[in-house]
Amino acid sequence: MSATGVLGLPLPARATVRAVPGFRLSLAVTAIWLTAIVLIPLAALAIRPWELGIPGMWQSISDARVAAALKLSFGAALLAALVDVPLGLLLAWAIVRLRFPGRAILDGAVDLPFALPTAVAGIALTAIFAPNGWLGAPLQAWFDWKVAYTPAGVVVALAFVGLPFIVRTVEPVLRDLSRDAEEAAATLGASRPQTLRLVVLPALAPAIVTGFGLAFARSVGEYGSVIFIAGNMPMVSEIAPLLIVIRLEQYDYAGAAAVGLAMLTLSFAILLTLNLVQRRLRRSR
Repeated sequence: MSATGVLGLPLPARATVRAVPGFRLSLAVTAIWLTAIVLIPLAALAIRPWELGIPGMWQSISDARVAAALKLSFGAALLAALVDVPLGLLLAWAIVRLRFPGRAILDGAVDLPFALPTAVAGIALTAIFAPNGWLGAPLQAWFDWKVAYTPAGVVVALAFVGLPFIVRTVEPVLRDLSRDAEEAAATLGASRPQTLRLVVLPALAPAIVTGFGLAFARSVGEYGSVIFIAGNMPMVSEIAPLLIVIRLEQYDYAGAAAVGLAMLTLSFAILLTLNLVQRRLRRSR
């Protein structure tokens, strides 16, 4: 049976209809750019540490200072992303479902961490949470909490830069979410908390996991907004990206690449786990 065109006329025997014109050329260009921008740098990062040999690379990664920096970077990034999830959900809900004066200003302010230079954000956060700052002084006087120049300051800075990812990932899904299921749940006697827990949150779960992964990925490699508020005390508030910069300044390129490779491996493992969780949530729906 021969194929027919738009007007019902038969197409030539050798003619094929492609959904994406120029697919092979587009695929080739994409593969070349992906290789040049992503794969080659990652390959260089994976190859360079082996100059030290296996014992040298292991010694470089297992150093107590490196272990403490990796623990702080990944632990603070995970904690900041967890803090951003409820805050991001509340902001997305307010922007999509509520109508109040200043809503457009709030919507635009969510994107400020994207546009604001990270160094400027770090200086501002340090000024606010310093022991004599607007928030730092009351927190230290009333609760004896010191934020700036401690690991808590690292979490605050990472939560600041990661919050927009949660909001902007959940917002379009929440905007497209039909209210029919919520109204049906209310008709059947479900309370508002039950509706949110059993109807709304399961529908938003894949988007929440995606936003969490993006916030974590953005936070784990953050540098500019952290070095000002962290204090950069070795074994206490020193992050792994700063340790990489220190080794580069000491011309220890292989050692810096070894720390970078450790960060790359841990990040890939965590993001792969999040992707598997996201797929499972989508299939359960």
